[in-house]
Amino acid sequence: MAGDTGIAGKVALLLWVPACPALSLLPPAQTLGLAGAQTPQLLVEPPWTPPVVWDRVTLTCQGLGTAGATTWYKDGQRWWQERHDRLNVTESGTYECDRPGTGLSPPVTVLDDDLVLQVPARALLEGDTVTLRCRGRWNSPVTKVRFFKDENNLTRSLNATELSLSPLQLNHSGSYRCKGWVRSWPSGSAAVTVTVHVPVANATITPGSLSHQVHAGDPVTLHCLVQVGSAPVTFTWLRNGQEVARGPLLEFRVTNMGHSGTYQCMATNQADEHCVFRALSPELALEVTPRDTGTHRDAAARKNQERAPPDPPPPPEEGEVLYTHVVVTKRAAVSPRATTLQDPQVTYAELRGPQGQPREPGDTYRNVL
Repeated sequence: MAGDTGIAGKVALLLWVPACPALSLLPPAQTLGLAGAQTPQLLVEPPWTPPVVWDRVTLTCQGLGTAGATTWYKDGQRWWQERHDRLNVTESGTYECDRPGTGLSPPVTVLDDDLVLQVPARALLEGDTVTLRCRGRWNSPVTKVRFFKDENNLTRSLNATELSLSPLQLNHSGSYRCKGWVRSWPSGSAAVTVTVHVPVANATITPGSLSHQVHAGDPVTLHCLVQVGSAPVTFTWLRNGQEVARGPLLEFRVTNMGHSGTYQCMATNQADEHCVFRALSPELALEVTPRDTGTHRDAAARKNQERAPPDPPPPPEEGEVLYTHVVVTKRAAVSPRATTLQDPQVTYAELRGPQGQPREPGDTYRNVL
């Protein structure tokens, strides 16, 4: 093979995988939720895609519903209804199965071409080895074989009928096909799409401390991140083990005491409808405490500050009028110190001019008290 032979991830093929080890990583409730949303899937034996007629292919309709009510379709037309969920394929074409209440399965096309390029029908993880094989019809010998990825020639040797990709890396994703001579005639295979997936791993929450304390009313934003994982990745937030939100961000604009608890985020992606991977972050303890309203000392200081008399005004500049509040008193004969308000009196004040010189008569001001 010319060029890079590495791959990071797993090949996701559109055929049902009988056992995905990562499925057991899901909590029971999520496993049930995933299964409840399933449509039927076709299991192919032998496990190669695309399947070919001369391999005596058997299709099994997997999923919910009653197996005895399975209906089979070929090329969009009802083929027949069998009591069993297994079908032995004797003709090329596109097959689907149906069970009451679940709908049609994704289609599987069985080929009978002169030249076929096959890939293992399973989800392949990062670091795995995958072998693509170029086969002639009814196992006829194939010579002068060349492999192509996205129309680029990958092979230097023309004798090998298999192409090994090891270890799998993301850059191995693409469209593959092969060309060769079958029974002295040149032929080319249909393209096969290989999609490499990387399971999510190393989910973390930021801020990254194991505990986080805030006051009631403060805003809090938590971010969920993963170190690796092929898109799309979904995020679920758990508080004390129960789902509370979805998405990469968990945001509280105004926190309250009820937001206290232990938080985790769970990142999820999948290679196909049945092979699901998840990564659970470390726990973060969020504690919301009552807001401190201040001590009595602070309150007393504020009151004293409010009651403190204002600073005395600065002395007037020369020639400046100083306005004051004047209370006019009149002594009574009985009590010389008693004061009573009397009718307003008129007082006169003569304001000196510059350098203390008397002003003109027009500069005399009158205040009414």
